[in-house]
Amino acid sequence: MKTFTHFNASTIDEAVSLLRRYQGKANLIAGGTDILGKMKDRILPGYPEALINLKTIPGLDAIVEEEDVLKIGPLAILEDIAHNETVKTGYTALAEAARRTASPHLREMGTMGGNICQDIRCWYYRNAENRFPCLRKGGGRCYALKGDTRYHSIFGGSVEEGCIAVHPSDTAPALIALDARIKTSKRTLKAEDFFQVEVSRTTVLEDDEIITEIQIPKPEGGAKSAFFKFALRKSIDFPIVNCATLISTKGGKVDDARICLNAVYVKPYRALMAEEAIVGKALDEASAETAGDAAVSDAKPLHDNAYMVQAAKVLVKRAILECK
Repeated sequence: MKTFTHFNASTIDEAVSLLRRYQGKANLIAGGTDILGKMKDRILPGYPEALINLKTIPGLDAIVEEEDVLKIGPLAILEDIAHNETVKTGYTALAEAARRTASPHLREMGTMGGNICQDIRCWYYRNAENRFPCLRKGGGRCYALKGDTRYHSIFGGSVEEGCIAVHPSDTAPALIALDARIKTSKRTLKAEDFFQVEVSRTTVLEDDEIITEIQIPKPEGGAKSAFFKFALRKSIDFPIVNCATLISTKGGKVDDARICLNAVYVKPYRALMAEEAIVGKALDEASAETAGDAAVSDAKPLHDNAYMVQAAKVLVKRAILECK
């Protein structure tokens, strides 16, 4: 690795001040499971001049429910979230998403904030020594478009309609399904407005902005949530497709639904047509299958990834039925 300066921040304000000092040439580090690999492999054209450690800031790893709102610090460890009884019973989709992320050892290092801010995993983007200077690095083209697209977007691209690399987080769709808010050092955002696609960037966070808390309203009485993931292996692997749902019923019919897929598009994909298809219907096999079909009705698979359409359809159906 190249030389860089390391800071142990003691407060959010100190970390923000350091980010401003380096004007986009510093990165935050917590669990380090993403940033250290990127630095070691030198996948990006630029290299951070400094790393700012957030683990030395007290209180950022909290998991607490207050006044019907679950509050999770950005440094909360994924393994702790997965096994927290409050999360498991009241916010099931998030607990399951955290439990299915990576491997046990990585979950004991990886943080909630890091998981939703992680970079894309496209093998052209991640190739060592910046071998493919693609669109997401400020280069000229997407190498995946004419290459291997087995795990790329089935709903089109971005960055001038070129990049087709998918968002890889497991917890992101759970947060969107649960209608979470993400509080930063500058503002509070809906989880579904937090993600974006730009050069070397997957979120709307500015260069001097830090997540300070994730807030999830307690689902209303009777509402249930679920999370399903399709990957080649049960442990370690990033999702090929995942899905989170939050379903509430009234009088034997679906009263409200929030359904979010991920790893199928450049951002977490809110399946609005699936939601519309199931609201007002009985929560049964037929309506869940109809919603699954609706979720992928706009799919535009590429030459190597048509199988992802079927996987997404099935996961939507299973996640809905899990909420019965």
